Amino acid sequence: MLPLLSSASDVFTSSGGDHLLILAAEANPSTEAPDTGGLADFLRGFFGPLFLVIVSIVAVFFLFTREITRFAQFIILAIFIGIVFYVPGIIEVIAVALARAMGVTAE
Repeated sequence: MLPLLSSASDVFTSSGGDHLLILAAEANPSTEAPDTGGLADFLRGFFGPLFLVIVSIVAVFFLFTREITRFAQFIILAIFIGIVFYVPGIIEVIAVALARAMGVTAE
């Protein structure tokens, strides 16, 4: 017969499971995580100039074809993407602001 849910902890400790709890409490996952501190800076340094070159080429194309409306739309979109890409922490600020605007308490 299977033990009831209320006695599941008694069965766990009687079978020697308390040693697993001690080991789980001693393990610190933050010390074993890889160091990714410079990853965002590396990606910004690598993809930043590429982003600027692509934006420049597309903007010049719109200017030469005299599509001023598409040029303006593209520049506004490129500025927004550039702000999200180059300003660190802006995504967290936007997420907290949206959560507060919807009435969710954010820490």
